Amino acid sequence: MSEFMEGRVPGRARLIVGAVLASFAGVYALAAPARTTGAVRVGAAIALVAVVLGVQAVRVASRDGRWRWGIPVQAAAAYAGVPAFGTSVGILGFVAGSLLLAGAWPLAVAVVASAAVLGDADATITCLLTGLVVYGLVRLADRADDMVAARLPVTLAAVARERLRIAAELNRGLGDGLREISEGSRRAVGRPEAIADVLEVARRSLNEARTAAADFRSMSLAPEASAARALLESAGVHAEVRTSHSEPLGPAGALLAMALREAVTDVVRVGTARKCVIETSEEDGFVRLRVVNDGVRTAELGEEGLDDAARRVRDAGGTFTTGLGDDGRFAVEAAVKAGERPVSLPDRAAYRLSVGLLAAVLAGFSVKGLLQVPWGPKWAAEAVILVVIGVVQMQWTSTGRPRTWPLWLAVLSFGTVPVLGKASLGAGGFLVGTLLVGLPRRAAVPLAAVTMAAVGAGAAALGLGTAAVVNYVISTLVTGLVVYGLIGLARLVRELRAAGEELARAATVQERLRAARDLHDLLGHSLAAILLKCELARRLADVDPARARAELEEVVAMAERAGRDLEAATGGDAGLSLDGEARSARSVLTAAGVEVEMDLAHGEVEDGTSAVLGTVLREAVTNVLRHSAATRCVIMTAQEDGVVRLVVENDGLDPAAPRTAPGSGIGNLTTRMAAAGGTLSARADGKGGFRVEAVVG
Repeated sequence: MSEFMEGRVPGRARLIVGAVLASFAGVYALAAPARTTGAVRVGAAIALVAVVLGVQAVRVASRDGRWRWGIPVQAAAAYAGVPAFGTSVGILGFVAGSLLLAGAWPLAVAVVASAAVLGDADATITCLLTGLVVYGLVRLADRADDMVAARLPVTLAAVARERLRIAAELNRGLGDGLREISEGSRRAVGRPEAIADVLEVARRSLNEARTAAADFRSMSLAPEASAARALLESAGVHAEVRTSHSEPLGPAGALLAMALREAVTDVVRVGTARKCVIETSEEDGFVRLRVVNDGVRTAELGEEGLDDAARRVRDAGGTFTTGLGDDGRFAVEAAVKAGERPVSLPDRAAYRLSVGLLAAVLAGFSVKGLLQVPWGPKWAAEAVILVVIGVVQMQWTSTGRPRTWPLWLAVLSFGTVPVLGKASLGAGGFLVGTLLVGLPRRAAVPLAAVTMAAVGAGAAALGLGTAAVVNYVISTLVTGLVVYGLIGLARLVRELRAAGEELARAATVQERLRAARDLHDLLGHSLAAILLKCELARRLADVDPARARAELEEVVAMAERAGRDLEAATGGDAGLSLDGEARSARSVLTAAGVEVEMDLAHGEVEDGTSAVLGTVLREAVTNVLRHSAATRCVIMTAQEDGVVRLVVENDGLDPAAPRTAPGSGIGNLTTRMAAAGGTLSARADGKGGFRVEAVVG
């Protein structure tokens, strides 16, 4: 993924293409001394080959349309070299490949036809195969570029689609509910009896927000793991989290998140553990969760809270087990089928192009080999062997299995040389390509060198001249590089496509988690405050009508702010500030009968820092209202050397009360603070108090 993100892969793809094409041109350059005489003529022939390769290199390095002006130069160099210096007609394949890349396929056909006029059948086939290979390799490199260039637009499009989907889903329920709250509160200012209707809508909207947040969070175990770690650390238990599953999880995530909450709550409830390890893995279509702790316990102690989790996991077709291991540690293990993931399959067009071209190369090689064998039994044997080699090569290319097939290719390539002679030597190139594609580089390169040496030894044993031996060795390397280039680039494009899909999927998961955090941290707080204010207005309606009207007017303002929170949850700007949330906190806590002591000494802070600390304050106040019986709450801020600190303390925690399951708020805030470069701690003091401290700087 890092190579994909940094754009290194396309450069590597073009390097592969350049190496393959350079090896092709090198064959013609090395053959020049054997095809012409005199140092000047040999130099001129090599210079023309360099011009042909140079034009091709310009196209490999850049897709700028101006390169097409070099095709006439390339054609002139290629056609001049054939009659003047005896260069092989096969070099015209570079011109044909360039014309195919330029979209001028009729001219490419004409070039291949001219090769048939200027050379024999073997040279014509070489020209055709060279043109196809040039076209295929460059197009695969272009495809790699396209994959990398598309990663950002694809990711942004995935996030935009997810935001639209989230907005449509939330606006249908919560948006309508907030409008009803605002309109109902205005009507209730003069009609106290209407407050009950507003309360009902507020309760329903709050439940919808919490349900939606839970649904969004269910795609990932990361927030639950963060919340679990925070709860364990606050209880003095060292937490270690190891995750190795793929996101998103969907329904499986919701079940495993519930199992994780119950398992961690059980660890804290028992109260004897010093270390807890949380592990996830994915295998055979199942996502597995394992929570292990070193607490001293009996089999009966503390398992009550796990019964419901076990039942729900098993009802979904999963497995759930608890018990002491041989090492004395207590383990909770759950496994749930992963289900379908919203991930597109990799584009197979590039791979089909590669396989098609490889088939053409194999067919061309077979025809070239058969042209060297006289008609008769030997020709038939050679045909059968070449067909078998082609089938083995194509099958191994498609599946990579069985791993012994490269050995069979070696047997077919060299075992038939004593019978079929030099016609079998060319098969060594496909063996080299197979080795380069299928083995690690440290093993493939030495084995490829051994194969090339074996081909040279075979050619020498057959009594071929030095020039022929060198030609066979070089041809083996070139053929191997062609196979490696075609298959390696196709796999590279497929991996890039998969990496792009993974990036888009990860961004979608993060967008859903962001929406869940905003629903919980922003909208959840606003709706809880609205509910509280409506309850207060209903109680005051008969005893203090003026105060009740004031509370309802504030509900209208809160509903408007909640509308902005809903916009933030669907991708808009939350517009939070520490000062604004401090004013809201005082109002809400006072309405709930909590004495507020506030000391704000943070001064001027950056908008981003103000927003994240405002979110922490909002969540802390929400927890005071929901999870405690506080009578007093202290809110303090300070700033020193650019470090801003927020502390929220309340006295509403019963020291004797059992620990409850970790909520999503702490995990959300931990994630937010980490993204802002800050830290968060939330812990009980053991004396009935609870302290939340956030530091950014």
